[in-house]
Amino acid sequence: ITQLDLEVDTVSFNATISACEKGGEWESALQVFSAAVQSKVALHTITFSAAIIACEQGNKWEKAIHLLTAMRQSELEPNTATLNAAIGACGQSGGWETALQIFGMALLSSEEPDAITFNAAISACDKAMQWQKALHTFSAMVRSTVESKVTLCNASIAACAKSDEW
Repeated sequence: ITQLDLEVDTVSFNATISACEKGGEWESALQVFSAAVQSKVALHTITFSAAIIACEQGNKWEKAIHLLTAMRQSELEPNTATLNAAIGACGQSGGWETALQIFGMALLSSEEPDAITFNAAISACDKAMQWQKALHTFSAMVRSTVESKVTLCNASIAACAKSDEW
C-alpha cells in the first residue's frame, strides 16, 4: 500500500492485519503490524488483537506476549479476545504458567472473561499435565458468571485423566 503512495490509516492496517490473520498468514499479519508501527498511525486495541490472534495461529507465544506488553505500555486495554488469543498461544506452546498469568489478568480485566477464556486456560493446564491447576481454573469458572459449558467440563476431566487423577 505504501509503495503505491496511497494514504493509509489505522482502519486500513487493521483490516489488512485481520485479513492476513483470517487467511492463516500470521507472518504477513506481523509484517503489516510492523509497517503500521513504522508509519506512526495510531494503534488501537483492534490492531494489537489481530496481531496477537495471528501469533496464536502461528504458535508464536513469545511474540504474542511481546505484543501484549507493548499494548499495555501504549495504555491500551486488551479486550477478552486479545487475552484469549494470548492465553491460547502460550498454552499451545507449553507455556502454561504464562497462560495462567494472562488468565489472572483476564479475571481482573474490566471486560469479563468468557467461556473461551476459561477453556484456553484449562487447555493450557491440560497440555502441561497440570491437573490441579486445571481444576482450580474450573472452580473459578463455576464461581463466575460464565455459563458452564460441556466442553469446559470435558477439558477439566481430560486434564485429570491424563494425570491419572480421576
